[in-house]
Amino acid sequence: MVTLKDIAKECNVSFSTVSKALKGDSEISIETQKLVQNMAKKMGYHPNLAARTLRTKRTFDIGVIFEDKTGAGFQHQYFATILSGLQSYAQEKGYEITLTSTKAVKSYDYYNHMKGRGFDGVAILSSDFNSNEIKKLVKSEIPTVTLDFFYDTKHTAVMSNNEVGISELADFVISKGHKRIAMIHGENTLVTQERISSFKKACSDKGINIPDEYFAEALYNDPFTSAEATNILMSLPKPPTCIFYPDDYSALGGIRELNARGLTPGKDISIVGYDGILLTSMMIPPLTTYEQNGRKIGITIAENLIANIEQGDNYKPARELISGRLLHGDTVCSI
Repeated sequence: MVTLKDIAKECNVSFSTVSKALKGDSEISIETQKLVQNMAKKMGYHPNLAARTLRTKRTFDIGVIFEDKTGAGFQHQYFATILSGLQSYAQEKGYEITLTSTKAVKSYDYYNHMKGRGFDGVAILSSDFNSNEIKKLVKSEIPTVTLDFFYDTKHTAVMSNNEVGISELADFVISKGHKRIAMIHGENTLVTQERISSFKKACSDKGINIPDEYFAEALYNDPFTSAEATNILMSLPKPPTCIFYPDDYSALGGIRELNARGLTPGKDISIVGYDGILLTSMMIPPLTTYEQNGRKIGITIAENLIANIEQGDNYKPARELISGRLLHGDTVCSI
């Protein structure tokens, strides 16, 4: 079995240099890190996890909580991209990740489960953040980072910048002459509240008042409830000329309903999505949407969680805001 001493001998460096280089320690130059890491790979080195656990009192395993109401799980490209970024950074730092849930379970004791599994930390990507069991976990000694939900300054949250995203979409739509703009939003969450608030402000700043009947609720990542909401909006005496959808996948349901009415997005009516998934960029016409930077979000979650694990009391919690970019597409027409 290849050891650190074997790698040190081949690279003509010390044992401690090899150990630090494999961890990506900033004390070691990038050139030396690459030299050691490439040699370790070439020699087929595999760390002794049991020995490392005994030495450090850590399992080098991170739990991931992902509760999903729609059943799509990580088939949803946005969340899959977040997981990919999280996993790549964690593995780079010598950690594994373990998915602990894909379906919401009522009154599930997350704290004792995570404690029993020995996770060094937990990334909470999707859950009922107001549930007592999730709060119990967040307040415990186990390091946690949440996605798109901020508890307080004692806890780290990584947030997609919904205010910027919705504002950029609204400004673009309004620049095309639209005033009758409707919003189909997701269920009542912090993200939904931020998006509605940003939408109202962006419209108000342009002197546009959005009536209550132009707001409709659907489920995130669910084309069926968005199709139903689209039907309600388009049945109004004065239907909107543009509809915002809670995410790109949900917009597909809206498109189907509009097509059934003989309407073509980008020609007869305007629509926008949110997320920027690859599927909707391949549509004809491509969807106008806001691309969330899922990979950067995932990496930022992993960075903060591992820093919390390794720095302990010296770690300073943060509220990280990650912006994306507007994808103009061709589903917004001028009026």
